[in-house]
Amino acid sequence: MSELDLLYTEIEEELRASVRSLLAARCDPDAITRMYDADRSVVAGLWKALSVEIGLAGLLVPEQHGGAGGSLREAAVVLEELGRMVAPVPFLTSAVIATTMLLDSDADLLGPIAQGEQTAALAVSWSTQPTSNVATVQLVDGRLTGTITSVAGALEADVLLVPAATRAGIAVYAVASADLTLTPVVSLDMTRQLAHVTLDSAAGTLVNGDAAEAIRRALEVGAALLASEQLGLARWCLEATVDYVKERRQFGRVVGGFQALKHRLADLYTGVESAAAAARYAAATATADDPDAAVAASVAQAYCGEVAVTAAEEAVQMHGGIGMTWEHTTHLYLKRAKADQIALGTSGRHRARLAVLVDLPQ
Repeated sequence: MSELDLLYTEIEEELRASVRSLLAARCDPDAITRMYDADRSVVAGLWKALSVEIGLAGLLVPEQHGGAGGSLREAAVVLEELGRMVAPVPFLTSAVIATTMLLDSDADLLGPIAQGEQTAALAVSWSTQPTSNVATVQLVDGRLTGTITSVAGALEADVLLVPAATRAGIAVYAVASADLTLTPVVSLDMTRQLAHVTLDSAAGTLVNGDAAEAIRRALEVGAALLASEQLGLARWCLEATVDYVKERRQFGRVVGGFQALKHRLADLYTGVESAAAAARYAAATATADDPDAAVAASVAQAYCGEVAVTAAEEAVQMHGGIGMTWEHTTHLYLKRAKADQIALGTSGRHRARLAVLVDLPQ
């Protein structure tokens, strides 16, 4: 294992404070809940504030292309805060996954993305593991035809990065959202709603003619940093639940004094702290392009996804009757946690990948 400093730097803490402050002011839980009634009006304004005012859209874009030249560790801190608020913005899909794809390919789109003028999404099914075969469309006479299902970030994207099958392998083309058809999918987590992407002889601009490795890299970075979102979500659930059981009284006493709840919360605390170590190590190795990066990403996804679901389930249960209501925010966290659990590869698939990476015998 590599020796990397997992402690948060002063710059990372300042970034966290800025993001948390903006989200506290502009990410209204009631507006997020209305997304389940097809009201997505909160997304555009919130994303503009984050992408332009704080500059998160170009966080990973080099300075020569108009970005901040930040690191994946800093992006991981941002995702922790976005996870804490279940923020419905395309930071992971555009500013992390699509941007990573473009950094390894064609930089022409990086400027508009960094300035918040355009949002991009890699047109890959959201459940695709980094080493899985990627669904592609067909390239016929220079035009793209086909359908890719369940793409995250497509509804918010101005440009889709579409994998296409060619004689040389997989190529990626940039296609304007106006030149394709998006069919929204009723998703468990409507704060990151999926959509089917359909192209019918659509025109595209070649981004990468041999893109298999660039796609794998983008998905692996996405999986590594998704763990930070899951960590932020789990921490909120733990903290909110502890605060609630300190105040809620039943049978004449504070429910947090019941031994059974103490044990459950203690177990949850150790799980969340372990998830923090896994998520931070995944972000640190990805930043350093460390040889352990692939192992760290799969360890983080195999563990953090399950911890986030457990934390959200415990939050719903320990909030009692109010936790089951539509008005309370706990259901938003449970839905995001369950959706994240299968995003970019399930825990089981990442464990199977780990067996290969660390040479475990069959």
